[in-house]
Amino acid sequence: MKVLVTGGAGFIGSHVTQLLIELGYEVLVVDYLQSGNRDTVPLQARFYNVDITSSELEPIFEKEKPEIVIHLAAQVDVTRSIDNPFEDASSNILGTIRLLTCCHKFNIKKLIFSSSCAVYGEQNNCSVKENFRPKPLSFYGISKYTSELYIQTFNNLYQIPYTILRYANVYGPRQTPKGEGGVISTFFNKVLKGEAPFIFGDGEQTRDFIYVKDVSLANVLSIDYGTNETFNIGSNTKTSINELYQMISEISSCNIPPISMPERNGDIRNSCLDNTKAANLLNWKPSIDIQTGLRETFNYYKTAL
Repeated sequence: MKVLVTGGAGFIGSHVTQLLIELGYEVLVVDYLQSGNRDTVPLQARFYNVDITSSELEPIFEKEKPEIVIHLAAQVDVTRSIDNPFEDASSNILGTIRLLTCCHKFNIKKLIFSSSCAVYGEQNNCSVKENFRPKPLSFYGISKYTSELYIQTFNNLYQIPYTILRYANVYGPRQTPKGEGGVISTFFNKVLKGEAPFIFGDGEQTRDFIYVKDVSLANVLSIDYGTNETFNIGSNTKTSINELYQMISEISSCNIPPISMPERNGDIRNSCLDNTKAANLLNWKPSIDIQTGLRETFNYYKTAL
C-alpha cells in the first residue's frame, strides 16, 4: 500500500514515516523543509520538496497515485499564529484545502489528519472528551478546527474517508524547541547548555504529554481503523510545568533555577485528553510513560548537542 505523508521530514512526520517503512508500506514524503529536516527522512521513502499550498502538489498525486494520505504538514507554533494569523491560516487551512482537492480528484482511500488539543481551549480542568464543544484560544486552534470542518464536509460531499487525531502535547527525539508541545525540547536544550529555562506564568498550568512513538502508532492504526471518527491521542494524565521541570532536572542532574516570565497569550491553563474512545475504536493506547519517554528524549538530546 502506498502512503503519502505531508510534513514527513518534521518531528512527528519523520517518526510516522519510519514506522510505515518498518511495517512494509511504500512511502512518499512531501515537505517544504521550512521546519523539517531532510536528513530525518528514511532513504526508502521518495521525497518531494514541495509546499502543500502550491500547485506543484497535484502532479505528485497524478504521478504517484497514493492510496492513503497522512497529513502532518502544518504551522504549529501558537505564539507565531497570534503574531501572524495570515501565515497560520495559509499553511493550515489553505494547505489542507489544496490537499483535500487532490484527495478528491485522485480518489484516495483515506485521509488521516493531525489536529490538536488546542481546538478545545479551556475546559474547566477536566479530562476532555471528543464531544466537548471546541473553544480555541489561539489562531492555531482555530485553523486546526477549521481544517477538521473542511475534512468532514469533503466527506459529506465527496465521501472521502478520514480519521482525525487530536494530539495532546507531543514530545520526543527530533523535536525542535518550538511549537505548542516544544517545552520539553526547550528545557533539555537549555539545561544541557547550562542555561536557565523560562517558565511562563506560575508554572502550575498542566499539560498532557504524549510520546512521539505512541503518536506514530496512532497514525498507522488509523489506516485500518477509526474511519470517519475523531480521536484524542493523549495520556489522560496531568503534569504541571513545574513538575515537568523537576523531572527534567533530576534526569539531567541539573539544578539551575528556572526564570519566571509573564503568562503568554493563547496558552491554555489546563489540558488533559480522555483517550477512552481511541482505546475502544482505534485499538490504541499509550505504552510509554513520561519518565521513560523523558529519559529516551534526554539521551537523544545529549548525543545530538
